[in-house]
Amino acid sequence: MADPLYDGLNGPSVPDIPALPRIIAVANQKGGVGKTTTAINLGTALAAVGNRVLIIDLDPQGNASTGLGIARAQRTVNSYHLLIHAEPLAAATLATEIPNLDIVPSGIDLSGIEVELVDEDGREYFLKQSLEAAVSAAGPAYDFVLIDCPPALGLLTVNSLVAAQAVLVPLQCEFFALEGVSQLMQTIERVRAAFNADLEIQGIVLTMFDQRNNLSGMVETDVRDHFGDKVYETVIPRNVRISEAPSHGRPVLIYDTACAGSRAYLNLASEVISRERQTQHRQALARQGGGQPMGAS
Repeated sequence: MADPLYDGLNGPSVPDIPALPRIIAVANQKGGVGKTTTAINLGTALAAVGNRVLIIDLDPQGNASTGLGIARAQRTVNSYHLLIHAEPLAAATLATEIPNLDIVPSGIDLSGIEVELVDEDGREYFLKQSLEAAVSAAGPAYDFVLIDCPPALGLLTVNSLVAAQAVLVPLQCEFFALEGVSQLMQTIERVRAAFNADLEIQGIVLTMFDQRNNLSGMVETDVRDHFGDKVYETVIPRNVRISEAPSHGRPVLIYDTACAGSRAYLNLASEVISRERQTQHRQALARQGGGQPMGAS
């Protein structure tokens, strides 16, 4: 925290470091809901309090890479090579200017990957295999791995859901919010049934909340009624500093530490850490009892 980048950041305390990284897919098939913004700012907040964090950019648009200041010339080995050429994770990983935060950048070739892999057996497991190989080779280098999924429900998102233990869903406060997320929930159920039975919903975070209009409040009420305690207490406000930060190649937490958006993402990180502690506690109890609680990973 002595780094000047972090002046003004007062985040939650560091959790106990898990034996293996917690892998969370940040997913929503709809674009423009704050998915990438949530991935990079949650990752920054988790790193700021001492967690070792890796972001994997699986979106061909590469906005997470750009938002963390990774120039296109630096992306010669990227997430495409993990999936197509089985490149080691370490070979594709770049350090960001933020201590404790690394990224596997995106590559433009990701946009055609479904065609390239159409005849490959086990293609849904390629990302999972890459992450497992990295842990086997060098041990767990990270506490959290956040996967920024593309705004689609194709092979890249399926790879993310198969590799992940949990899904975090950013949900914009708009009229069709619930209707849009229902498709994602159906995909999650299919992935559970076919590939990853332990996949769970880490949480749903409401984004672009505008307290000046009634619609945001109505959407919040509907989403909380529908999903209950899966919805984080923290809501991410509509905030001009959040919108400006990516053009400067920095998360809003670094661009303007004092703005409402930064404070919201710190609060979200605190909730994520709290839920992870609860998960670890459930797993410990299950081990003591000789069983695994339903839905725990």
